Amino acid sequence: MTIPPKAPEGPAQSPAQPTGQVADAVTGNWVDTRAPDWTRPYLRLSRADRPIGTWLLFLPCVWGVALAAGLDGLRLWDLWVILGCGAGAFLMRGAGCTWNDFTDRDIDAQVARTRSRPLPSGQVSPKGALAWMALQAVVAFFILLSFGWPTIGVGIASLVFVAIYPFAKRFTWWPQVFLGLAFNWGALVGWTAHRGALEWPAVVLYAAGIAWTLFYDTIYAHQDTDDDALIGVKSTARLFGDASPRWLAGFAVAAAGLLLAAIWPVTTTAAQTAVGVATVAGFLGHMMWQMTRLNINDPARCMILFRSNRDAGLIVAGFLLIAAFL
Repeated sequence: MTIPPKAPEGPAQSPAQPTGQVADAVTGNWVDTRAPDWTRPYLRLSRADRPIGTWLLFLPCVWGVALAAGLDGLRLWDLWVILGCGAGAFLMRGAGCTWNDFTDRDIDAQVARTRSRPLPSGQVSPKGALAWMALQAVVAFFILLSFGWPTIGVGIASLVFVAIYPFAKRFTWWPQVFLGLAFNWGALVGWTAHRGALEWPAVVLYAAGIAWTLFYDTIYAHQDTDDDALIGVKSTARLFGDASPRWLAGFAVAAAGLLLAAIWPVTTTAAQTAVGVATVAGFLGHMMWQMTRLNINDPARCMILFRSNRDAGLIVAGFLLIAAFL
């Protein structure tokens, strides 16, 4: 699909608003308040001013490590895996967002929420964006090299979905599936880094993460349904429309059910089983809490609820780590 070019229109800047700030950046974020001026366009391109994506990429890595450790206990090595995954999530989320914004720069110029991003607003050139993407990916690759060959192979395989995702909204109503395939790959990486091999509980955990992504990214996509309809961009939010709450409830139940199926064979003691049940209950409970506050016609509310999924993921990570100590 060819998107007709449109001159970018950045948001009006008030005296209190940093020059170049992106419209949906977190208020008072460190990029706009403390980073050197020359780095800000590139950090905005990596969405370092909007950290929720890094959390959503990182937390499945912790899930994978913690679930695997439920079988044979946590080791000092796991601390490095978690720290390395944290750094890798920041870098690969930045590289992925840079690639996404490069491919979507004409579309973003036509959407109110995204036209202030560095590429459509002219803060960064397309060539500069590609160079920045490559730099982030190379540094992340060197971190991955420390995890051992089985994990390296698993990690490299994720690039297929990273490359495809920005184009998914052009050919399918389900681009959120492709986001889920890319964003939850860390569950496979974390498990393999601990166990030295990929095993089926990790695959079920990965599927749980994909269902979770369908839940939170459909909420996110409801911010842009009007603009997306005008320019022909597809999403599950547009596909479901007013029926979205029913679909979201289904995704939440599917995510919780798959999480339980991943945890159950790994629990070896009554205490671990109890913590596993608490993990699923807390995860599902948080998503149901989001449902009670959802208004798909309120973009600001959708953004707040989308960002709250960091806490949903932390519930799972925290309980699984506790279970690994039992």
